[in-house]
Amino acid sequence: MSAVIVLLEVLPGGALSATSSGLLTAAARVGEPVALVAAPAATRAAAAAAAAELGAVRVLTADVDVDRLTVPVVDALAAAVDRERPDLVLASHAVETRDALARLAARLRLPLATDVVGVARDELGVVAQHSALGGAFTVEGAPTFGTLLATLRPGVVEGDLSAQPLVEQPIEVVASGVPSARIESFSETTAPSSRPELRGAKAVVSGGRGVGSREDFALVEQLADVLGAAVGASRAAVDAGYVPASAQVGQTGVSVSPRLYIALGISGAIQHRAGMQTAGTIVAVDKNPEAPIFEIADFGIVGDLFTVVPQLISALEAHKK
Repeated sequence: MSAVIVLLEVLPGGALSATSSGLLTAAARVGEPVALVAAPAATRAAAAAAAAELGAVRVLTADVDVDRLTVPVVDALAAAVDRERPDLVLASHAVETRDALARLAARLRLPLATDVVGVARDELGVVAQHSALGGAFTVEGAPTFGTLLATLRPGVVEGDLSAQPLVEQPIEVVASGVPSARIESFSETTAPSSRPELRGAKAVVSGGRGVGSREDFALVEQLADVLGAAVGASRAAVDAGYVPASAQVGQTGVSVSPRLYIALGISGAIQHRAGMQTAGTIVAVDKNPEAPIFEIADFGIVGDLFTVVPQLISALEAHKK
């Protein structure tokens, strides 16, 4: 099989992002999953071993200057593409990695598909799958030339590959000299939480403007904790100061595709639906029976969330006993 290069996100501590398993699983559907780990020497070895454990047949490693933004990763990607001549380069649809693939597409004049929900192969080559019209349709697109670059929506592909023996292949990267911003200093903040990361979570409970206040948003968090879910929010809730911007789900926030998505007090503007419409099961609670969120919900409850949610929490807690 031809190689599929998978750009894996390496976190500051050396661990791989939670999206890595889904990316490698998607890559294996169309070719040989070859991971690219672009990281400094201090974290590269651990990240490469983790990539093999997640199913990477080979791991390309490149030493990059993490103080410079994006450009060193693009340089590493360009070197990997030149070496492997892959049919597909795959990365998560996250801020840093989608920026890197967009820059690579511009540099190498290659086709780019963003926020795909799957990849496949037909008799002509690799096909990218997109969710359209509120998740009602899945449409396919394919390049007419060159290697396809694609960003995959986090959480949309499940499954685990068998662990592989580590086959690490260092690649030589020639710096392009393209100007880039440089990080002069930073401080790491630890925020302990038992909740899963929003991107890639299997269950998400989100609150909107209908929650009413930062204090009342605690009800959203309580339901999330009972379900072991991540906490999300609409842009309206973020703009109102109920939760940090990192919780925003939607076109200008995080795109998620969990097995279960619960929307509380979210009307369902198209910008929000664009970031969660591919969830396996969508449950919506809203006072307004005409709220657009009900158009895509599998289960809808027209009612006051402050009446409905406490009952749901009580029922779930009783079920656990």
